[in-house]
Amino acid sequence: MNGRYARIAVLPIIPPAIERLEELAYNLWWSWEPDAQALYARLDPALWEATSHNPVRLLHQVSQEKLNAAAEDPDYLAAYHAVLDAFDRYMDPNADTWYRRTYGTGDGSVLAASLQNAEGRDEGAHTDAASASQRPTATSQRSVIAYFSAEFGLHEALPIYSGGLGILSGDHCKAASDLGLPLIGVGFLYPQGYFTQRIDPQGQQQAEYEKIDFAEAPARPALDPNGQELLISVELPGRVVYAKIWCIQVGRVPVYLMDTDVPRNAPQDRELSARLYGGDREMRISQEIVLGIGGVRAVFALGYEPAVWHMNEGHSAFLGLERVRRKVQEEGLSFEEAVEAVRANTLFTTHTPVPAGNDAFAFELVDKFFWQYWEQLGLDRERFIQFARQELPWGPQYSMTVLALRLSAYANGVSELHGQVSRAMWRFLWPDTPVDEVPIGAITNGVHTQTWLAPRLRALYSRYLAPDWEEHIEEAETWAAIERIPDQELWAVHNQCKEDMVRLVRSRVKRQALRHGEGPQRLALADHLLNPHALTIGFARRFATYKRATLLFHDIERLKRILNDPQRPVQIIFSGKAHPDDEPGKALIRQVYEYSQDPDFRGKIVFVENYDMNIARHLISGVDLWLNTPRRPREASGTSGQKAALSGIPNFSILDGWWAEGYNGANGWAIGQEQELNDSDAQDEADAYDLYSTLEEVIIPLFFNRDAATGIPQGWLQVMKNAIRSCASRFSMRRMVIEYTERYYLPAAKSGQRYSRDHFAVARQMAAWKAGLRERWPGVRIERLPLSVHQVKVGEPVPVEAKVWLDGIPEDEVAVEIVTGREAEDGELTVPQPQPMQPAGREGDALRYRGEFRPQTSGPVALAVRVRPKHPDQLHRVEPGLVKWG
Repeated sequence: MNGRYARIAVLPIIPPAIERLEELAYNLWWSWEPDAQALYARLDPALWEATSHNPVRLLHQVSQEKLNAAAEDPDYLAAYHAVLDAFDRYMDPNADTWYRRTYGTGDGSVLAASLQNAEGRDEGAHTDAASASQRPTATSQRSVIAYFSAEFGLHEALPIYSGGLGILSGDHCKAASDLGLPLIGVGFLYPQGYFTQRIDPQGQQQAEYEKIDFAEAPARPALDPNGQELLISVELPGRVVYAKIWCIQVGRVPVYLMDTDVPRNAPQDRELSARLYGGDREMRISQEIVLGIGGVRAVFALGYEPAVWHMNEGHSAFLGLERVRRKVQEEGLSFEEAVEAVRANTLFTTHTPVPAGNDAFAFELVDKFFWQYWEQLGLDRERFIQFARQELPWGPQYSMTVLALRLSAYANGVSELHGQVSRAMWRFLWPDTPVDEVPIGAITNGVHTQTWLAPRLRALYSRYLAPDWEEHIEEAETWAAIERIPDQELWAVHNQCKEDMVRLVRSRVKRQALRHGEGPQRLALADHLLNPHALTIGFARRFATYKRATLLFHDIERLKRILNDPQRPVQIIFSGKAHPDDEPGKALIRQVYEYSQDPDFRGKIVFVENYDMNIARHLISGVDLWLNTPRRPREASGTSGQKAALSGIPNFSILDGWWAEGYNGANGWAIGQEQELNDSDAQDEADAYDLYSTLEEVIIPLFFNRDAATGIPQGWLQVMKNAIRSCASRFSMRRMVIEYTERYYLPAAKSGQRYSRDHFAVARQMAAWKAGLRERWPGVRIERLPLSVHQVKVGEPVPVEAKVWLDGIPEDEVAVEIVTGREAEDGELTVPQPQPMQPAGREGDALRYRGEFRPQTSGPVALAVRVRPKHPDQLHRVEPGLVKWG
């Protein structure tokens, strides 16, 4: 535009009759309520699509005439009032939520009191009440669970997420809101978000960045207790960096996101938070310092006193250091005492099953950023570095995961298999401890049902499940009624979802063809892309090499025969992004795109660019089969297949992540076996062979086996119903958050309270006890005396005796145990079963212990004795990481 013109944004006036549309637009409750979304879509359907379903932006751009018309339309007003009534009931501070019912005031629950009255004052928190305008009703108490994550995938209108981790964080907040759990989210706001993916005519992924206009996003500046916009600061080498805090309201849960694009910062620091996972290692450590250290400062500046701190992945691990620093400087604790206090109410969730995927930094970089910080902890450089040191094949590094584990009494992986992998990966932090006893648990991921369930399916389920089924999603009994849905209705709704998906894919592919300058013939092909009667396979996820997106192309000629059978047509839809720096991942995208342009595959293989939550919602309800081919055991959990199963879409997957638990033989299909071959090429060949064989011999015949009278694939529909019934409750986010609450949040709140009481008396005692143990433990030894029997029958006693030398450690501070289990091929003791031995007198400097073991099953048993420290206040059996075996 000519420079002589000034630009003025002219916004429409929302008529009084519908004025709460603006209030509703700023609470993402609408994002999982179809009736609320319909209020905005009805104003201007085309604009609703053009704004990526962003109600704030729509209200800024919709014509005044359309708003006026809606305000005078009786049908629209009736829908408006119904939605606002539902919203008000949901947000009512006295709403009958799961948390209130289970742990509400007045029931005498000690654990509930932990969350409501935790002594966060010892963190040095501000005591002023926060502004009511930026504090949600349900978390008006200042004691909350502070949930930190590097990304939050809440809705496509806020493209500040890259994939599974962000989607999980967003779903976590939504389910916490539904349950009434007092939780806040803390993370980074990325003004340029994650990149927009464009595929060029050669199949190359191009990354485009466009700055998000937060004046048109469902986000508002967070306010400090004085009602001023909040700005926090963090020290980086040679300067101070400032971050503005934004609040995104997710139902009852506020999510606070930091943004360094503020005038007080130098240009390079304004770019610090610009992009998700962008820049070099120096940029990465800077972001993680702002996330962890700055996030803690933001939480306290907002007036919160967290009872529990939850680190979702290691990106935010510096938050533990900042909490330690506060206790050292403001409470007079030593570093070791502060660590005990911080650990007691901290949970760490790891998501990464390979060492290279865990953030770690060179010591030189740590020196540059922390040379002034470690003194504030009461440490010198060597102790600071050693605290998070990890020996890696490429050299020693400062590991964010090691840091997180050392500062967390509670830790978990995100599926049962991932828990096993994590215990093996991080066992070195608990030397000589059997892998199965490493204190890293597992809570399998889930999905937020209302976000991912297509409105058509939600309406169908509501007709046949109990009236209050959405309040009992996590209960298996809720889903038994799926059998009551007539096959004809389920099949009809599925095909409607398939039609919706086909329309979206056609529009996206046509838009891409227009951008490529394709001619009328190719544009016309896009309008008729995909056969609605074909077996449609979906593969949509991040394009990382371990996910093996091209395993399906292992035998090209065989795949051509499968896809080009005119009697049983099959087609495949791909979608997903590769990290901008992941050249192998981008090569996989190019390879898939090239196949999609091959005349033998054209129309049978489709790649949909710029995968986002909107595309995901359509695919997981519109395809017929969900394909997943990761290299086991590198899929920590995965959730896209859970969303598909919820929608009645069977999974066809490697037995990795959640599917290793979810597959029951009747709700989908497995690819390969529960094994990992050392030769990756051999593994690929074996898995590809099984994939093709199962498709040809089982899946395709079942899909096309139609009832002669109805034309319905009754056998396929039974698999669909089995998928819903077996997976919808077990892999729901509601179940997951309840499990986090009961297994980790409430115990952590309780132990955090206990450790901080009386000016951290227990934390001080534990620090002193561990220091004394470490000094004397080298002198401890144990000797198992020869067994008197070597062959017994089930139930017969095996007497065991041992001598122990404690080198001055009090007898009541150790546990001497018989440990039995199975001996693996590598000599590892699996499924260890410890049982105590009893003192039986002295023999010189040694203490004698006796016990007995009674085998309950036949077969070989491995038996050993050990001595380990014990203390009434330790939070798990092997906490000190010290053990001696006889």
